[in-house]
Amino acid sequence: MVDIQKYIRVNERINSPEVRVIGPNAEQIGVLVISRALEMARGHGLDLVEVAPTAKPPVCRIIDFSKYKYEQQKKERRVKKSQKIVRLKQIRVKPHIDEHDYQNKLKQAIAFLDRKDKVKINLFYRGREMAFQDLGRGIINKFIADMSAHGMIEKNPSMEGRVLSVVFSPKADKA
Repeated sequence: MVDIQKYIRVNERINSPEVRVIGPNAEQIGVLVISRALEMARGHGLDLVEVAPTAKPPVCRIIDFSKYKYEQQKKERRVKKSQKIVRLKQIRVKPHIDEHDYQNKLKQAIAFLDRKDKVKINLFYRGREMAFQDLGRGIINKFIADMSAHGMIEKNPSMEGRVLSVVFSPKADKA
């Protein structure tokens, strides 16, 4: 959680000579000298809080700072709750993979896609296996065909050094 108090200037910490003031009932009061704005805030028994420090002149509101801080934290929590974290899962295979091993890797990849994770299939060539690139492409094409019902290709198969890789993303929900 971000510490709001570090970033928001309140009362005497406001270092601008004049500020645009918004009253306790959200009414525009106008541009005032900082000392007059602080007097006004104290008169209401509230704090002068800088809400838009980059504006010219900075915008300040006359509000209860602890209530404002609580509202900001609630807003941050609401935003954080609505975020979706996308993870990329990687599966490693080799050109001479057996059918049973292939089926296990395929099941694993489908499970990742069902959990809404992205999947990157990496096919590694070692030593003389670089001579069998067509075999590797066949395996990647088989993955593409078998996984088309569960996900879509986000990044087409490409060679990166000795690694042939393809990235799948989960299919979008029809909501």
